[in-house]
Parts: sequence; structure tokens; C-alpha cells
Amino acid sequence: MLIASAAVAYALVLGGAGWAGAATASTAELKRAPAASVVTSTPTPTPTVEVRAVPAAAPGPSRLRTCSVAGPASDGRLQQFQAQVVNASTGEVLYDRGGGTASRTASVLKVLTSAAALSVLGPDYRMSTRVVRGTEPGQVVLVGGGDVTLSRTPSGDESTYSGAPHLDELARQVRAAWDADPATAGTPITSVVTDASYFSGDAWEPSWNRKELYDGYMPQITALMVDGDRENPYRSTSPRGEDPVGRAGWAFADALGGGPSVVSGTAPAGAAVLGQVYSQPVSTLVQQTLIVSDNTIAEGLARVTAIEAGAGSSFSSLQQGITSGLSAYGLDTSQLRIADGSGLSGNNAVPPSYLTSLFVKVMNKEANLWPLYDGLPISGQTGSLSYSDRFSGDSSRADGAVHAKTGWIDDGYTLSGIIYAADGTPLTFAIYALGDVSDSAKQAIDALTAAFWDCGNNLSNL
Repeated sequence: MLIASAAVAYALVLGGAGWAGAATASTAELKRAPAASVVTSTPTPTPTVEVRAVPAAAPGPSRLRTCSVAGPASDGRLQQFQAQVVNASTGEVLYDRGGGTASRTASVLKVLTSAAALSVLGPDYRMSTRVVRGTEPGQVVLVGGGDVTLSRTPSGDESTYSGAPHLDELARQVRAAWDADPATAGTPITSVVTDASYFSGDAWEPSWNRKELYDGYMPQITALMVDGDRENPYRSTSPRGEDPVGRAGWAFADALGGGPSVVSGTAPAGAAVLGQVYSQPVSTLVQQTLIVSDNTIAEGLARVTAIEAGAGSSFSSLQQGITSGLSAYGLDTSQLRIADGSGLSGNNAVPPSYLTSLFVKVMNKEANLWPLYDGLPISGQTGSLSYSDRFSGDSSRADGAVHAKTGWIDDGYTLSGIIYAADGTPLTFAIYALGDVSDSAKQAIDALTAAFWDCGNNLSNL
């Protein structure tokens, strides 16, 4: 039996091998074979296979974050509350309350003005104030170039703007050039013409409250002024005047000596330059405006940025000028509404989400943004975040960890910047407290910011 079975199996194998050999013969070999030897057969139908869509892999479970800030976020002092917090390392939005809605920013807008200036002008750009020869004998023209820090204090005597250029140095240059020219040597300078034509349009933004002038927070914005048009050049907050160009002209006439008259006008084209002084570089001006929220520098930077961006020289040019500068950072500017450079106007509008995105770039010091980072106040340590009413009491646990720009107008308090959280996570954030707010909104904002610091990457959106 075993022998017979083996024989049958062997025959089957040989038969299968022979069929396989015939099936694999080349086409040429089939053509050479006699017709009678070609075996035809009905092909076996190919079975129909139903192809079903393979479901996409299910996404991995989101991290369950458990650190809630519901308590401080519900503080009534925040009024109309908006906020967003982003993990700056991953870009993940951890917390959002109206983050995509554009609203007034108060002085946080200075962050956008500074970023645009650093993009358009660059950190090394300096504004100049020139004196040129006039059209009449004994006449010189003082030409403003947008430097609001130019000082009437004596050289070596610092005004509120450290490192600012001084009128007495400009006067010294002019007298030296005047006396060195045989055509004017020995003759007096009898007339000073003030030229502020570098800026155009209104000197006062229509939506600003006029009390800001008299309370000492904002001057009329002109291309020629001294000490931000302060009555007291040594104080950051000091009443401003009704004629900043005239104040600068008379201060320069005093520095020249000899009692020249002062009139307004424009410089003749191609006039010889008799003297010139320069502002601090934009990198320094940005830090000076951010650290104490200086409105005057912010407006000067905004206007010069718009001019150099080709947008124009008036308030109405700032929308195009500032957004043009910001476009270099690759963020969507379509929701931005820019009425001024300082944030004093309630007509400005910026979504918190724009700020959290921009601050990621600031934190990483991309492009020319390093002066902006370096100029931010630090909680409990520098600038407007070191005042006695900021990050005080229990909120002081976040001292040194918050680098942010403050904001305040009559109907809003804001804070936006970077938090180095307790767990080491870098966060970017923006908080708006808008509406019928009081000064105590600052403490509510600080308490919420400190809670963000506590939570870090475990911050819950609930």
C-alpha cells in the first residue's frame, strides 16, 4: 500500500510539473508547435474583490489638562473679558476666551508699533534734526525730522530721555559753520524759521481725550518738538503745550544767542546744511517707549515708519504703514485696525490671538525683534510692571517670570507678553479687561497671569 501510494503521488507531481512547464513556455515556442498539440481551455473567471475604504487611524487622545483658572478668570473686575494663552514651544492654544475677536488694546499697541518700526526702519536707524541756510540774509531754518526726544536741556544734563541729542550742540555746529563761511562770517543770525513739514495732517488724533495733553501724557504730534513738548523736561509725566513747534524754535533761538526772531516756514530746496544731530537708534527708542509706556516716542516711531514705508505722513497713513511693517513677520494682519501708534485711541483693534502669535516671534528674537524683547517690563523688577500696584501680594509669586507690555485707557486695561511658567513652559498670552473698568482691573489681570504661571502646560481651557 505504501509503495502504491508513493507511486501515485510521484505521478501527480510529474504531471503538475509538466503543466507548469507548458504554462510558462514562451510565445515563440507555442508558435513552433503543431496546431493539433495546442490545447485550449476556458479561462477561469477572476473573482471580484470588493475594495472597502480603510478608515483613517484614529487620532491619539488629547492630553487631559487639569489646572483650572476659572476662579481668577471670573473676577468681576475684568468686566468684558478676553484672553488667550499659547504654549510657545508647540504653538498649541491652551486657553481661549474670545481670542479671535479684535478689540481695543490700550498701550499694548506699542508692541505692534515697535515691531513695525524695527521691520521698516531697522534697529540702527536714527532720526535727524537739521539746520540749513534760509533764503534771507541772517536766516537759518530748523528742520524737524520726527525726533521727539530732541532736548533743550544743556549737553551733559539728561532729560527724561537718556542719551537724547541737545539743541545747544546743534547751535554750536551752526555757529561754527556760519563763522567759517566768508559770506557770513562776522554777521549775526537774525531769524530762525521752524520747518515741521515732515509730518502732515492733524497734530491731535480726533478720538483722543484732550485731557491727556494737560495731564501730561500726550503732546500734539509734530515733526519738530523738544523733550516731547513737556513743560518739565526731566519728568516723564508733565503737562504739554499748545505749540510744540514754537517751543522748539524759541529754545533753539536761545541756544544760538543774539535774540533772533522765530517764524514758521519751510526750508528751501537744496539749502546748505549748517548742522545736524541724531536721535538714539530705533533699538533704543523702542526700549524707551515700552519700558514706561511712553506715548510720545511711540507716535514718533509710528509716523516715521509710515513715511518710510511709503504710506504717508498723517494719522490716516498709520493703518497702511504699520500693517505693511508687520507683514514681514508672516502673520495675518487683516483684522488689525490702527488709529494711532500709542494705543491711546479706542479705535484701535487687535485680536488677542495676533499678540500671542507675535510674541512667539518676539520670545525667539526673530528678525530684528530683539530690542522689543529687551524693552519689555518684567514683573516685580522693571518698568511699568515694577510699580507698587503691579504683581503685589499673592501675585508676587510670579515676580521675574512675566515679560509683558501693560495697557490702560479709560475703558480698558490690558496685558500681553511672555510667561516663563513654574513648570518651565514658555507661554505667550494676552488679557483684555474692557468696559466699565476701574484701576483695580490691574490687580485682577495680575492674579490671572499668576494663575497661568502656576498652571504652565497643564493649563485647562475649562
